[in-house]
Amino acid sequence: MKRWCILVAAGKGERAGLGFNKCFAKSGGITVLERALRPFTVCGLFDGFTVVVSDEDIDRFNGLHIRNCITARGGNTRTQSVYSGLKTVPEDTGIVAIHDAARPFVSVDAIKAAVLDAEKYGSGVLCAPVTDTIKRVNSDGSVETPERSSLFAAQTPQVFSFHDILKAHALALKDRFEATDDAALFEKYISRVRLTLHPEADRNIKLTSRSDFESFKTMRIGHGFDAHRLTGDRRLILCGVDIPYEKGLDGHSDADVALHALMDAMLGAAALGDIGKLFPDSDEQYRGISSVLLLRKVNELLAANGFSISNADITIIAQRPKLAPYAEKMRANIADAISCDISAVSVKATTTEKMGYEGRGEGISAHAVVLLNEEI
Repeated sequence: MKRWCILVAAGKGERAGLGFNKCFAKSGGITVLERALRPFTVCGLFDGFTVVVSDEDIDRFNGLHIRNCITARGGNTRTQSVYSGLKTVPEDTGIVAIHDAARPFVSVDAIKAAVLDAEKYGSGVLCAPVTDTIKRVNSDGSVETPERSSLFAAQTPQVFSFHDILKAHALALKDRFEATDDAALFEKYISRVRLTLHPEADRNIKLTSRSDFESFKTMRIGHGFDAHRLTGDRRLILCGVDIPYEKGLDGHSDADVALHALMDAMLGAAALGDIGKLFPDSDEQYRGISSVLLLRKVNELLAANGFSISNADITIIAQRPKLAPYAEKMRANIADAISCDISAVSVKATTTEKMGYEGRGEGISAHAVVLLNEEI
């Protein structure tokens, strides 16, 4: 007998406030929907998959290029959407798992536990114990406090005998009975459900409100390095500060080695190339240009691609001159250019104890590390 998985992604997700179906929000280059489907495809338990999407999202779904999936048209209610998905399931299927695409953190082990319960008892509804004290408000305004130990929060996947849950949905549609989960239909028309308790259920959160998406964000780290030769006929500019010194850094732009390292760290974290690609030294428009202006352009590029800076840490390596007196101004320049608070910017300077080209006064180098937030 086959096992089948139905992923329900036909809602609008209006409470998330994203302006589009939350199942198509991306983090780390992958959508909520794809992340929710992945543990079902890798666990090796299922023979096929159906994704239920609305007509308005079908093109968006097709653009994901998900292989080996059937699509079903979403309805106006959850019951209609799930029933639409159930009708795509082959007749010789024994077990069907129904999962909300808005739950992208379900574990393979939790899925296996629900499937095993369904095969043994006819149903397996993943759930977690309620940790808050629940209050029930009656129609007359009186309040009751149910015993917390008897309360469980139903999640998905909810796994059932295929023909039983198909029958339950058909009867519910006939009776115009609506419920917030499939287990309620099974309880009404078939039998009591088996609750699947699993220790990893507490991480199986549902993305509902905007704040829930904070847990879906990814953070990306980038590292940048640059070095420039010191020469006698140039100004020394570091982090946008013009520093009095007998030598400056040689380069096509103002050769601000610290900001060059910072920009490469930012671009690297976002996988958007490097400054040599964006601002080639073969282009005369960048000759002598302030690297602060280039930093602003890089920050705009990151914002356009859905990234913001969490913090940046720059280390400048130079034997001379002493840079500590200029560190605060450097931090302020960077914070202004990348639109963040100065507390999120660190600028440090160190020497090499007269070793290497920095120690001999031949050049200055810089390292930068950046942490980016990927916005939803």
